Amino acid sequence: MSSVNKVILIGNVGADPEVRYLDRGVAIATFNLATTERGYVMQNGTQVPDVTEWHSIVLWRNLAEWAQQNLRKSMKVYVEGKLKTRTWEKDGQIRRKTEVIAENIQILYRPEIYKNGVNAAKPTSDEAELPNDAGELPNDTAQAAENENGFFNGLFR
Repeated sequence: MSSVNKVILIGNVGADPEVRYLDRGVAIATFNLATTERGYVMQNGTQVPDVTEWHSIVLWRNLAEWAQQNLRKSMKVYVEGKLKTRTWEKDGQIRRKTEVIAENIQILYRPEIYKNGVNAAKPTSDEAELPNDAGELPNDTAQAAENENGFFNGLFR
């Protein structure tokens, strides 16, 4: 029987991606993604607060270069990829970090474009094209109309 290593996240970009290049010119971008489980009030009146989880996202090659040009802090994005844990030694201690190696990423919401629920700007031609391994951007005009009509009811905010 085979196994599956698949991660799907929808969350907010915590900071602009950091991009660096390896010796052979291969681009690597990294950023943190916040996902939040909303709090609630229990039947006895106890308030359970929101819980935010931070995920380390790693993008390679064309996807990394695309992210450098298009991703910004606070954007809501869909990320699809796989988990990878790396281990290293520092100061005599073993360190471990689990990251999401992204294979597909899509921008769901751009705060600077959707001010007051109205499409205030069109994406540039650079934003309209993604590398083949990155999926497609949503249609901004269609999303703005759906948001105005309450179709998503704040799902992507």
